[in-house]
Amino acid sequence: MDRNFSMELVRVTEAAALAAGRWMGRGKKDEADEAATQAMRDMFNSIHMRGTVVIGEGEMDEAPMLYIGEQLGIGDGPKVDIAVDPLEGTNIVAAGTWNALATIAVAEHGNLLHAPDMYMEKIAVGPESVGKIDINAPVIDNLTAVAKAKNKNIEDLVVAILDRERHKKVIQEIRDSGARIKLMQDGDVAAAINTAFENTGVDIMLGSGGAPEGVLAATALKSLGGEFQGKLLPHTEEEKIRLKKMGINDFNKVLLMDDIVKGDDAYFVATGVTNGELLRGVQYKGNVGTTHSVVIRAKTGTVRFIEGQHGLNKK
Repeated sequence: MDRNFSMELVRVTEAAALAAGRWMGRGKKDEADEAATQAMRDMFNSIHMRGTVVIGEGEMDEAPMLYIGEQLGIGDGPKVDIAVDPLEGTNIVAAGTWNALATIAVAEHGNLLHAPDMYMEKIAVGPESVGKIDINAPVIDNLTAVAKAKNKNIEDLVVAILDRERHKKVIQEIRDSGARIKLMQDGDVAAAINTAFENTGVDIMLGSGGAPEGVLAATALKSLGGEFQGKLLPHTEEEKIRLKKMGINDFNKVLLMDDIVKGDDAYFVATGVTNGELLRGVQYKGNVGTTHSVVIRAKTGTVRFIEGQHGLNKK
């Protein structure tokens, strides 16, 4: 993929963020998601590429979502796989709270995990803790290993985890260890990425969430030198059948970085919709919208933060 391709991709997340940001705090998560999805689809279809959504929010019969198998792009240019979450944090936008993102990952064809939209168990860390974690290990073992790798006491660690009933046992184990916890209502892509940036204060992310978000996070952390491990969690026979149709037969397999994102040429792109530790949210003033985005390329390890000013009456 040409390095200039990244600027085309950031236009996609900027468009989605600008559309979704209008719904901040209005209590209408579905409307925000639909606005982001349509803006993202329209912008994708203006790019010279042959893209296929390999993991996303929905299936073909769940329009307006960008469904698995959907073809995007003008139809010429590079052939690529796309992982997508037009609005990571629909409830965040509805409530007007932190860390909602419009986000995508793009890699050469055949290099992103092709899987249904289902739950995935996850563990994510930044560069200092690479090689020290094991998704199958007890929580205390992973926390001890990360604390040692970062030259911290366990009590100094901050663990990000979604505030869900299914995490009740894990949350208690974290508290028993003495580590601090950042409970998230939504937005585990941002939490995973934050482990790679010291200024965010997050040391490790644990718990289960959406598989598309896992692929997005893994792509970002591969580019940033961090580590991500995941395990798909089919809960029904239908989900198991769908996995088998996609060539995944070992439901207990630990998915390492190279299982999720193959090769070394992949992009992770995100634009803030609401304010977060890493990205600022969309700001509007008259006919101008201001966005803050990050573009990360695995091949070079380049991280670019981009501030855009958009003439809304010209879009």
